[in-house]
Amino acid sequence: MSDVKHTNIIETEAFRDRIATVDESGKRKWIYAYQPKGKFYNIRTILSVFYFLIFFGLPFIEVDARPLFQFNIPEAKFILFGKIFWPQDFFIFGLTMVTFVFFIVLFTAAFGRLFCGWACPQTNFMEMMFRRVEYWVLGDAPAQRQLKKAPWTGKKIFKVGLKHVLFFLLSFIIANFFLAYIIGIKELEKIITEPVTEHVAGFASIIVFSGVFYGVYAFFREQACTVVCPYGRLQSVLLDKNSMIVAYDYKRGEPRGNFKKQAELNLGDCIDCHQCVKVCPTGIDIRNGVQMECVGCTACIDACNHIMDSIDKPRGLIRYASENSIAKGEPLHYTTRMKLYTGLCFLLLAVLSVILLTRKDVDATVIRTAGMLYQERGTDSISNLYNIRMVNKTTQDLNIEIRLVDAQGRIQMAGNPIIKMAKEAQAAGTFFVVLPKENIKQRKTMIRLAIFENGKEITITKTNFLGPAL
Repeated sequence: MSDVKHTNIIETEAFRDRIATVDESGKRKWIYAYQPKGKFYNIRTILSVFYFLIFFGLPFIEVDARPLFQFNIPEAKFILFGKIFWPQDFFIFGLTMVTFVFFIVLFTAAFGRLFCGWACPQTNFMEMMFRRVEYWVLGDAPAQRQLKKAPWTGKKIFKVGLKHVLFFLLSFIIANFFLAYIIGIKELEKIITEPVTEHVAGFASIIVFSGVFYGVYAFFREQACTVVCPYGRLQSVLLDKNSMIVAYDYKRGEPRGNFKKQAELNLGDCIDCHQCVKVCPTGIDIRNGVQMECVGCTACIDACNHIMDSIDKPRGLIRYASENSIAKGEPLHYTTRMKLYTGLCFLLLAVLSVILLTRKDVDATVIRTAGMLYQERGTDSISNLYNIRMVNKTTQDLNIEIRLVDAQGRIQMAGNPIIKMAKEAQAAGTFFVVLPKENIKQRKTMIRLAIFENGKEITITKTNFLGPAL
């Protein structure tokens, strides 16, 4: 029984004393992950192609002469699905953030870190772009270890130098497109084609972003997931025993031992080959159970399935499962709870989508001029002075006219009767509302004002009209 190893999660928790990329002395352990091969890796490869096409293609897509997405933080201008959002729309932004957080909680509770392994930008760029370049230039994990230990010869300098040149080139390209999401592809084109002296800030931003991306993917790597990203730490409070995770079936796999002695010692299916550890991009042993460092990339599933095929054992020793399904030996079920969470996720997205799509293109805020009471107009009329501020969220110049709704009276503009609004800009105006004294029945009267553009009503706003005390 000396070949039998009992190191499952039931017997030891020492692995939780530190993250897998740090040794006992506190120094970083560089991860040399083997290149995965298998069904899940192939699917992820295909999906990553679509992911990169979307990432590099979205800045070129325009709706009504606007980018489909733009997050212009310096100008406080955000564009989602071709609709522009200003600071006045902060409540929508806040609602979006709340919805996003709620969505993350529900999604993680049901499906674990599915997002991290399949859709996270860090995972996709690191595993499907930069690490593939590393495999192509330096070779698989054993070749990388040998090269690391080898003396600095011309061959080593060429390989390492080529890797870092390609890494920086990819980082530079990503930085350009990342900036395009902030300032727009047209402004980026100006930075690229016009003299650098005319776009010093833009060019500096590209260089800074390039350096950041290069540092992350060349050196920081998996530490971005295990040290910086808070999502892994949130798992402990978001996951439960019914959540879908990448899990090791310890009931089937334990006790572990050498393949040759499995039959005579009545061992489990795990032959302790450590292939699941060798392919892990964060260096963990999935057999230890749920861990913060696991990004759900499924590389261990492919590696283990390959070993199971080679020793004529059923696949699925490592698989998508829940803790309860492992403990009871049942397949993962799409439970009522998971269905409910999925439905709530879609409901949240639907509500947010309706709010975004039905948002008004012109926002108007009418405020009665502070510090002024009503004014008497002759013997039969009362007037109030108002200020109006408007935001034009369209791509066209507008000519705005203000009219009273459901009230006898008139609007008297202070100046031009038509307020001209430039596209994607703000405008302000001052006007009097004049009402017949006989129609004023109380100290404050609610009135409605309609905003018209070329004879077409575009929005209605409400305000109070102040009259004499009765």
